[in-house]
Amino acid sequence: MAEQAEKTGPVGAIIETVKTVFWALIIAGIFRSIFFQPFWIPSGSMKDTLLVGDFLFVNKMAYGYSYASCPSIPFLNIGADDVCGFAEDFDDRLFGSDPERGDIVVFRHPVSGRDFIKRLIGVPGDRIQMKDGLLYINDVAVVVEDTDPFIEVMEPQGPERRRPSCINGVVGEGADCIKERQIETLPNGVSHSILNSGPRPQDNTPVFVVPEGEFFFLGDNRDNSTDSRFSQASNGVGFVERKDLIGRADRVIFSSAGRSMLFFWTWRSDRFFKALD
Repeated sequence: MAEQAEKTGPVGAIIETVKTVFWALIIAGIFRSIFFQPFWIPSGSMKDTLLVGDFLFVNKMAYGYSYASCPSIPFLNIGADDVCGFAEDFDDRLFGSDPERGDIVVFRHPVSGRDFIKRLIGVPGDRIQMKDGLLYINDVAVVVEDTDPFIEVMEPQGPERRRPSCINGVVGEGADCIKERQIETLPNGVSHSILNSGPRPQDNTPVFVVPEGEFFFLGDNRDNSTDSRFSQASNGVGFVERKDLIGRADRVIFSSAGRSMLFFWTWRSDRFFKALD
């Protein structure tokens, strides 16, 4: 009897551990599917609002739910509609409300299926245009104010090891990489910083008229952002449909400037729990 109990004990403990892990994964999956989704910033398209290596949670309750609200599993070739049962042609949102101009929004690219993060600039019916790098909304230029330049070190950034572009030309490793910085104020009063690295073709665009049920997005790092100025046919974002919205980014939770979040000496503690403008 004692020998049998001794054998049953460890087996029972293993079973209980497996149950605990199983339910923990189920709860975490529900939490991620319904409430918040983690997002790691891989590129510099939203500098200096968001830096490469910032980690945040996306509020999925902000705009309601669609197929895009469900997590996909790319390495298993499992799409969001497979995970949650939404078909990708589901063209509405449950418990939905539209984002506001100036929101920082995570959305699913309708062609590539990748998740993007950009700032909402144009809502349905808006006329959006860039002239000499200045944003016009409904034929009126937004208010911009010059401020201190944004300076960062010229070095590989994040796991993708991308180097920044600089308005002060080609600089060597470890040198200061400078970008012009301005404070842009949108028509609804939302203010945020934007960066400029020099003349680019996307500084001048045709007029984009935002269709009903769709939105126009720009990156804050205007010269280094593949956004709604570029068509989906050219691997850009184009207009984004309401159903492709995932949620709103409100706060940076954690930030690391290194190749891995485990490199504690690269942690940027001044950005922990930083609210986003």
